[in-house]
Amino acid sequence: MPKSVPGSSLPPTPAGAANGVRDYRTFYYSELRGRKICLATIADRVGKIADIAFKMADAYPEATGILVEHGWGKPVELIPWSKVTRIDDDYIFVSAPEQPDPATLQCGKGFPRFIDQPGWILLESHLMGKTIFDMDGRRTEVVNDVHLLVSHERMILVHVDISFNGFLRRWGLSRILHAREHLINWKYVQPLSLEDALPRDAVRLSITRKQIAELPPEDLADTLEELTGKEQQALFSALAPDTAAETLVEAEPRTQRQLIADLRQERATKILQEMSIPQLADLLSVLPHEDAVKMMRLLPAEQSQRIGELLSQREAVAQSMLNEDYLAFAKETTVGTVLASIRGSGKPHEAISYLYVVQPADKTLLGVVDLRDLVLARDNQILGDLMVSPVVTAAADDTRDDLAELFLKYHFRMLPVVDHRDHLLGVIHFNDITKGLMSRLRV
Repeated sequence: MPKSVPGSSLPPTPAGAANGVRDYRTFYYSELRGRKICLATIADRVGKIADIAFKMADAYPEATGILVEHGWGKPVELIPWSKVTRIDDDYIFVSAPEQPDPATLQCGKGFPRFIDQPGWILLESHLMGKTIFDMDGRRTEVVNDVHLLVSHERMILVHVDISFNGFLRRWGLSRILHAREHLINWKYVQPLSLEDALPRDAVRLSITRKQIAELPPEDLADTLEELTGKEQQALFSALAPDTAAETLVEAEPRTQRQLIADLRQERATKILQEMSIPQLADLLSVLPHEDAVKMMRLLPAEQSQRIGELLSQREAVAQSMLNEDYLAFAKETTVGTVLASIRGSGKPHEAISYLYVVQPADKTLLGVVDLRDLVLARDNQILGDLMVSPVVTAAADDTRDDLAELFLKYHFRMLPVVDHRDHLLGVIHFNDITKGLMSRLRV
């Protein structure tokens, strides 16, 4: 499952909130399960909540009633949601039925006997504890709780909760909640029918064509990553070329490869035409060689050439970009000697931002000294006393993107490049990397 499933915000509050104020409350099903149901007073008990029934609606399922189980073979009552008058911290109050049902009057309050209806969802029976299949087939999650919204005499099902907090609430351990919530919007969840849910113990992710048009590309990309091959392709094929291109850009490399592998040539051409040169280069860089070649053939010659140049720049490694304009000394060298050497070297200032301390015999990198520390030190101090070790280095086979990440992380003006034995090979200047990055942004 993804770390964060999109669309976890609450749905729009039903119309009628006074002065634009949101008039709603939210609950987790685990907070309501087992809560006592009463009529006018606490003393007039009906029973406890055994389940809540919802009926499917266009966007979010709406509560149709509360199931009250009396046990010992007695029939289960269904209290219509229209009879719910108030939800307190410990009790749920309902109004009595106008025409008591003789079949349940002997064991309850005369509410109608519960009979499951087509299109109904029972939270306890159909969702709680059921497995959500991560559609790549490698991981699974469990529905630990269900998030509900009550507003203007309606209750709707808005999320399923797969977090550890949900697990703790489910088992009555809410006092030790500590993990962050992980909610999946109902738009992405399709419950199985009762017949399928019980033997298969499963829930699957789903999305409708109507919902596709409403989702931003990043949400669509996350959704695609949850689907199997056929479902994934069906969803992707339903997207307009411009939306498909934006979604492809947002998808993870694994999903990008899966989607490209099954694209028809005509469809692929339309999608690629909606992408910029840098986006195309990013996409082609993660594809298998054969797929990348096929995609390149669908592009105009000028675009292919520019993308090829961009990919070549990205494939350049640190060893091919080495600069030998740097200063290195043995650790026994004094500050006075180094300063005299610098003054007579004629090297540009960017080459002396740092001084590298090495073993003279093989140039093994031992440490680094910042020029500012050097000029503040006494002339008789040695570099070995001033140097910082270990040194942040780049490997000889680091790519341009690897180097850019190092510079962005540490904010150095240059980085030493070493081989696998820490022998100093040269340096990479920050300006050399930024030139390459800026040229890519201008493409």
